[in-house]
Amino acid sequence: MSQSQYAPAWEHGDLKEIFPNIFFVMGTNITFHEGHELQHSCNMVVVKNAHELTLINTVRLNEQGLALLDNLGQVTNVVRIGAFHGRHDPFYLDRYQAKLWALKGMKHQNEKSATVELVVNGKMPFPDCSLFVFESATQPEAILHINREGGILITCDSIKNWNFIDKFFSEETGKLYTNLGFLGEAAISKIWQQACNIQAQDFARLKSLTFKHLLSAHGEPLLNHAYEKLTSTIEQEFGI
Repeated sequence: MSQSQYAPAWEHGDLKEIFPNIFFVMGTNITFHEGHELQHSCNMVVVKNAHELTLINTVRLNEQGLALLDNLGQVTNVVRIGAFHGRHDPFYLDRYQAKLWALKGMKHQNEKSATVELVVNGKMPFPDCSLFVFESATQPEAILHINREGGILITCDSIKNWNFIDKFFSEETGKLYTNLGFLGEAAISKIWQQACNIQAQDFARLKSLTFKHLLSAHGEPLLNHAYEKLTSTIEQEFGI
């Protein structure tokens, strides 16, 4: 497949090791909605298991970033946990002949299909990992829970952590998102709630998980205090 058939590699930061064998990179996403260009940040998480690498919430890296990624190991798995992400999956799937792990009902770009269907208590791409699914969602969405470092949540659109307008935002989108109230720690987007018709019982179940950290597809890593911040958000949004 020609390079033009993949989403481009936009500006991104460095691939940083957040926890042992867990890496994080912040990049750029550009979309068009109702005739307006929206440019904001988005993040990819990379988990290393021996020589295998698993990419979650893919962000396409430039050639320098890909060289650093290749130095870490072999990209073996691509994991998609959000219905509204996945535009960069085909690039990695084709470049590395990787497996695509995804929820049932997801529609994939470039006529791709899941190699492994993600299910609760099912097979996972690396150790210490389990799946939380939003059962009420009308669009497939899940969270990965990694049982390390006191518990790590990896989210897509369900929970964001945009505390401020970072350098990957356009000025216009930054102003718009600020005015719409999109910023906040461990925030649960009302637009996402409406798009997926999310019900409160999913977040009541989420509170039963043990975790300290949040790595979202949007915003800075929320370290050490994620449980307190998220349970506070859930109480504000759903009264539970």
